[in-house]
Amino acid sequence: MAHLNELLHALRDGCDRPFSDAHAMPPGVYTSADFLALEEEHIFSREWQCVGRASALKAPGDYLTARIAAQPVVVLRDEQMQLKAMSNVCLHRMSILLEGRGNVRRIVCPYHAWNYSLDGALKGAPLMERQEGFCKDSYRLPAVRCEEWQGWIYVTLDPNAQPVSKQLGELNALIDAYGMTDYIETFHEEHVWDTNWKILAENFMESYHLPMLHRATVGPHSRLEEMECPPGHAAFNYHWIMKEASLPIGNAHPDNTRLSGHWRKTTALLAIYPTHLVTLTPGYFWYLVLQPQGVGRVHIRFGGGLAPEFIADAEANAHMATLKKLLDDVNAEDKRGVEAVFRGVQAPLAKPGHWSHLERPNYDFARYLAGKLKPQ
Repeated sequence: MAHLNELLHALRDGCDRPFSDAHAMPPGVYTSADFLALEEEHIFSREWQCVGRASALKAPGDYLTARIAAQPVVVLRDEQMQLKAMSNVCLHRMSILLEGRGNVRRIVCPYHAWNYSLDGALKGAPLMERQEGFCKDSYRLPAVRCEEWQGWIYVTLDPNAQPVSKQLGELNALIDAYGMTDYIETFHEEHVWDTNWKILAENFMESYHLPMLHRATVGPHSRLEEMECPPGHAAFNYHWIMKEASLPIGNAHPDNTRLSGHWRKTTALLAIYPTHLVTLTPGYFWYLVLQPQGVGRVHIRFGGGLAPEFIADAEANAHMATLKKLLDDVNAEDKRGVEAVFRGVQAPLAKPGHWSHLERPNYDFARYLAGKLKPQ
């Protein structure tokens, strides 16, 4: 506990400095199991977290699964096409019920075939009528709070958390013209990398690394001298990249009437705390959603898709295939980079240096963490 408090004080001391004299976070925030346990208790068990796109659940019974802190959850479309989230643990012997994504008419436990309707009510329990004390009507999967924002599905274990739309109201004002609600996901993958979740989150937040780490892909097109990183907000940070895209889907489609002027060529990079990372362009988006699996492994939901005008464009599939190949190459570069950082932060002589002006989002992320994690 003493070591954890020292680490928390070191984090807070760094965050209390003005940005112009602030250093990156201390190594222990990435390597300490006690620090991660505190994150699970004060962040992952309480904050709203994204689990995917609402457009991925198109029909009654379509579902996706996730884990929030230690709690497995399933999110689905019920028979009335409403989004529902609930515990993904059977009420009998506590097996996980559903895995991955798919479609079901009922939620059937793979262990003893107890089965539930799409609203979580127990509908069948083989042979249990022989047990006098058993009452099927008394069983219902616990509900989990679930809200939709800009086409994203968010869940939380905290019954008192402010609505997502209120927490992200300032972000709405910044990006509403993009119309992200109507963007359609066209691919989704899941990966596990050998790094701390915060190292990957920080990597997404800053573009300072683009010319070097991505020198074989997007680096040569990065104009850091033209980039600005505004101060972040309580629930998110962001920065803009304005560019003439190499792919048509990077700029607004001719049929796009929502965006005008420089916004038709502007990309928004959004870090929504704690773990939702979005690159939003006028024609497409891609995203990462992170879930720690211990201090040195992170589960990644990686997906993306197109604005509605490009969904309707005959050339869209070809453009998306080209983009996906580029994103895969960029992710391979990022994987090497963030795994190297995790190896480095474990070194006895590791010591953080000053942030650059392009790492303002990282400073704001550190201040978010410091504000949520109090000394014990």
